[in-house]
Amino acid sequence: MVLLITVIAIALIFDYINGFHDAANSIATIVTTKVLTPIQAVIWAAFFNFIAFYIARDIIGGFGVADTVSKTVITEYINLPVILSGVIAAIIWNLLTWWWGIPSSSSHTLIGGFAGAAIMAAGFQAIKGSVVLKIASFIFLAPLIGMIFSVIITTAILHLSKRKNPHKMRTVFNRLQLLSSALFSIGHGLNDAQKVMGIIGAALIVAHNQGIGHFPIFYDGQLHVPEWVAFSCHAAIALGTMSGGWRIVKTMGTRITRVTPIEGVAAETAGAMTLYLMEALKIPVSTTHTISGAIMGVGAVKRLTAVRWGVTINILWAWILTIPVSALLAMLIYKLISLLGINNYIN
Repeated sequence: MVLLITVIAIALIFDYINGFHDAANSIATIVTTKVLTPIQAVIWAAFFNFIAFYIARDIIGGFGVADTVSKTVITEYINLPVILSGVIAAIIWNLLTWWWGIPSSSSHTLIGGFAGAAIMAAGFQAIKGSVVLKIASFIFLAPLIGMIFSVIITTAILHLSKRKNPHKMRTVFNRLQLLSSALFSIGHGLNDAQKVMGIIGAALIVAHNQGIGHFPIFYDGQLHVPEWVAFSCHAAIALGTMSGGWRIVKTMGTRITRVTPIEGVAAETAGAMTLYLMEALKIPVSTTHTISGAIMGVGAVKRLTAVRWGVTINILWAWILTIPVSALLAMLIYKLISLLGINNYIN
């Protein structure tokens, strides 16, 4: 039981790190356009991260993304060492990319770590290739969808605003950025908190099957977890968001392209629409990839040279490397656990 609690605690620590790593996704534009101060912005985003729990529970009526994540690895090959190794690997990669100021995907590092540890434990037969490939494909599809939405929204806004007073329009869009940021923060909470829910759900299933306590968790075609798991995951990501991620805020808000309030509204709205679409499809995507693609889209509407493509290519490489690097880290950690004999103790 102690080791199960340790796994859950480390997963929630990852969730917290995910919050401050990905805080930039929903606050970069409102901070760089000076609509809110950094402190105001993180409190605003954190509040709506947490509200996502009630929206998923009471309005959507389920946590479909958590179910998808839990099915990355075939149930019979999941054990606590696999989960522990995967989450530790994800934490390491998240902290490294945060330190370097690279807006990488917390989602994909968690999936990569989980899958990599399972492969080391039981070979490639342990993972559901179709699920992993579907998730991996959205490394490219999520930013592309976000970019397309943002181009459409930006073009429409610019057309409607063409004959309006610029000062008045700036004031209006300053206020609208509060709404668009809130919408994106809800999407962030809906998608990202559920990924950790899926991992904790998998840990509880293992514990239940091994007789380590009895938990109200079951499948009826979809994963159902105790309410305290969902609540804890949303609370952890909200607390992490309140801690901020200032290194990545700079990259997202200024280094990809300079963003005005009008463009901030377009990017955040496009990002939110993409996340809500993915929630409906139960696909775990990267909020980082989504908003990055949306920001590129608004920059490209101005002119293609407004996007700093050199920075963008570096970010793209980080996206591509996230799953394999996280998987490799998890493999090494799982091997270390086995060599130290912790593997037998955990099981």
